Amino acid sequence: MRDRLTAKPIAFAAGVIAIGGCAAALFSRGEGELAAIISTGLAVLIAVVWRYSITDRGKQAEMALRLSGAERALKSAPFGVASLDGEGCFKETNEAFRQLFDRSELRDQSLMSFVVEDDVPELTARLKELETVGTDATPPIDVSLAGVMDDGIPRAITLYPRRAVGAEGDGEVMLHAVDATERRRLETQFVQSQKMQAVGQLAGGISHDFNNLLTGIIGFCDLLLQRHQPGEASFGDAMQIKHSANRAAGLTRQLLAFSRQQSLEARPIDLTEVLAELSHLLRRLLGDSVDLNVLHGRDLWAVRADPGKIEQMVINLAVNARDAMPDGGKLSIQTDNFTARKSYTMRGETLAPGDYVCLVVSDTGTGMPDDVLSRIFEPFFTTKDVGEGTGLGLAMVYGSIQQMGGRVFAQSDGPGTGTRLSLYFPRSMEEVEVGSIEDDGEAATGDVTGVGSILLVEDEDAVRLFCARALRAKGYHVTEARTGEAALEILADQDFDLLLTDMMMPNVDGATLIREARKKRPELPVVCVSGYTRESIARDTDGIPNLRFLAKPFSLKQLAATVKAAFESNGE
Repeated sequence: MRDRLTAKPIAFAAGVIAIGGCAAALFSRGEGELAAIISTGLAVLIAVVWRYSITDRGKQAEMALRLSGAERALKSAPFGVASLDGEGCFKETNEAFRQLFDRSELRDQSLMSFVVEDDVPELTARLKELETVGTDATPPIDVSLAGVMDDGIPRAITLYPRRAVGAEGDGEVMLHAVDATERRRLETQFVQSQKMQAVGQLAGGISHDFNNLLTGIIGFCDLLLQRHQPGEASFGDAMQIKHSANRAAGLTRQLLAFSRQQSLEARPIDLTEVLAELSHLLRRLLGDSVDLNVLHGRDLWAVRADPGKIEQMVINLAVNARDAMPDGGKLSIQTDNFTARKSYTMRGETLAPGDYVCLVVSDTGTGMPDDVLSRIFEPFFTTKDVGEGTGLGLAMVYGSIQQMGGRVFAQSDGPGTGTRLSLYFPRSMEEVEVGSIEDDGEAATGDVTGVGSILLVEDEDAVRLFCARALRAKGYHVTEARTGEAALEILADQDFDLLLTDMMMPNVDGATLIREARKKRPELPVVCVSGYTRESIARDTDGIPNLRFLAKPFSLKQLAATVKAAFESNGE
């Protein structure tokens, strides 16, 4: 281009000199008129050619400025821009593109060498599509980069391939690239949250049904214990069955809390007291090969939580730590007050500013790589062999502390470095209570016999049979109904002194039954029975007065005491 621009003025000057020479020769021969015509033409030619030269130079300069501006814009663009030759190697790249690949130079290097192996076939096929006649673009494609990590996961980028403008059969391709790591992380978290929700719903349904079974087991154990004296072999066997059933009931409460279908029995507690009582159990649980060290923080703030849930969380963490130290080691449990003056984020979890009580459980075990660390709170994810772990322990810890309004963070510097889990519980401004609040059935003591007619509505046969036998033994007249529809038919013909109904039944549920019964007897006392807690059914019973609640599984004593209290309150 520059040579052509230089040649034009030289040729023009030579032509002007030649024409001028001809005109001078004509003047010397006396041919003035012809010479004047040639001189005039020469002046016009000079003016036209000079104007053309100036305009051409201006256009060339403007084009050069435009090209330099576009080049600067591409170099400073916030997204990656690169060109590939026919072999798939980089020709030109801008700074943003090189930063995505974490390289200072990419020229003559193959694009495929930077892409993880699983993504190479699809990317190759997409680039092949651009060779099709008439195809100028292909849909964007997400790929992961090999060896380029962001917070322990491969960096993801979205590529937009295009045929290079002006490329004539040379296979040149233009690539635009943007960072898609955060979007992929959010998508993964969304899928994980859906999985957690599905598992929670499953756990809630199983727990509710299991509570019905446990109610029958505990109830009939109580009936059996009434026929045997302490010291008899049958009495001890029945007591062992009942203790096992009560332990199973604790597990169902944890599953319900995990599924968030049960509200935790939260109250202001002191973590120091909870850990002090738990430390003896932990030492037996860990064995002689693991050294347990519990460090209590001074003047620890109160937290609002369920003590049983705290104990179960610590036990889960301790068992995991023990399994990570097969040759022995050290397990440290430490508490302290912590004030977050700003938000802290780690692996997608954010701790909001505020006052917290921090519970740290750390071990000297095998540690975890980043790919395992990022998945430890997933349900059913476990690194243990088949049959040695369910993968629900840490998932339940995660669900429980989230329900308490706290956060849990896991840290490990890699294999062989141990693991540290930090649990943050929001500070409670309430004072720590002495003892615990008892349920209705446990609060009443003394004589639990009585008189009166009761309509018992329960679709679970074992629970209904136990309740009927127990209440008849206490002096009540009991009429049984297996469904809500059957109960409505009975209520249409008979009057009762108390309605005892399960809340979860097909077709006509407990809430509907209570409202229909109250139309006839507005003052009729009611005892609601459910495998969920009082708070979980509050929406269905909102606005219905004079209700008492009895959570499954319950004992004979709790049943009789709750019914007795309902009769007494109705007589006041």
